[in-house]
Amino acid sequence: MTAKNPLIALSALAGALSAAPMSTWAQNTPPTERWQAGVVLDAASTSRGLELGARDQGVGLGHSDVLLRGAFNEHLSGEAILGFHTADRKLEHHLENAWVQTRSLPQGLQVRAGRFASQIGYLNELHPHTDDFAERPLLYRAFLGGHWYDDGLRMNWTAPTPFYLRLGAEVFGGKKLVPQPTAESGNRVTTLNLKVGNDIGRNSSWQWGLSQLNNQRVSALAEEGGDHADDLGHGHGHGHAARFTGQRMQVSDLVWKWSPQGNNRNQQVRVNWEYAQVSRIHPMLDPSLKHSASSVGAVWRFHPAWEAGVRTDLARVNQAEVHHEDGHGDEAKAYQGRLKENAIMLAYKPSHKQTLRLQLTQQSARNGEADHAVFANPAKRSIQLQYVVAFGAHGAHAY
Repeated sequence: MTAKNPLIALSALAGALSAAPMSTWAQNTPPTERWQAGVVLDAASTSRGLELGARDQGVGLGHSDVLLRGAFNEHLSGEAILGFHTADRKLEHHLENAWVQTRSLPQGLQVRAGRFASQIGYLNELHPHTDDFAERPLLYRAFLGGHWYDDGLRMNWTAPTPFYLRLGAEVFGGKKLVPQPTAESGNRVTTLNLKVGNDIGRNSSWQWGLSQLNNQRVSALAEEGGDHADDLGHGHGHGHAARFTGQRMQVSDLVWKWSPQGNNRNQQVRVNWEYAQVSRIHPMLDPSLKHSASSVGAVWRFHPAWEAGVRTDLARVNQAEVHHEDGHGDEAKAYQGRLKENAIMLAYKPSHKQTLRLQLTQQSARNGEADHAVFANPAKRSIQLQYVVAFGAHGAHAY
């Protein structure tokens, strides 16, 4: 889908939805039963696109969406999200969410079916417009395509404990994570995840998560001398699939929040750490080869409308290629790459539905072999001015 001026088109749609009156049925229905519509616009001006980034140089739309959600009855609820973004100056769209979820199962059980974002890691299940930075950490951009959603089934169990404890299991078709698998690979991607959290006195709280992804879809390798990203159909900045994959992925995340007397309206400190390791990269490669990535970020709300934050990311990966040897068949070789990214941001939030963010990001890369550069064009410095505005219903942080 394309448009000559996507910002004006989506702004008009947002205004129409936010101005539309609710039906008589909605006015007489409890808030938890009402169907709600909303629009989120994420516009930004970027001085230079980032390696593994999701934004073009210049002015464009980031992760924007139109949302519809509500309850069918006392037993089932649903949500649908149509996402929009610009790529190469064109407006593209995708169906991001379309799921049905139970509301009345006993013993803390909940089941969801359809298309939805996986619970792996801390950020993936959250809406991108609630992020603290203009781009997601390298961990998500490299291993999960930035925001991995897929078609599948989820079951969660929330334990009846005095602290927060949630266990979850998911099974997906996996086409959004690995769109082009080998003919010999399986067809499913499954995840297991654990979330534990609690308060520390009246001022702070914490949450720890552990996730594992099992991937049966073996990614097809790039040809020797070709552009790896282009061969897999997800070039720089615009891929929804994972750039670096494997059969196993483990993610650990830890979040700590502090605010005076637990009231985060005027002041809050948020610290987030995540680490991921991807193993069994490809059956044709040495099984000891692994991808890994880490991210540490801190955000300080020093005024009700102002926040400042810093984040540092590091990714170590192995890019595989197929080499054709005369008389010896095909051979896979891996080339190492290392990408480091530091970001600092200042955000103005006049309301919970608006964010104006100024961010400076710096990247540096190191490649194992000069003639096989995994990261060829990292942005030495990129300045992003981002504006996010929500109309009507919109998502929020789960924690």
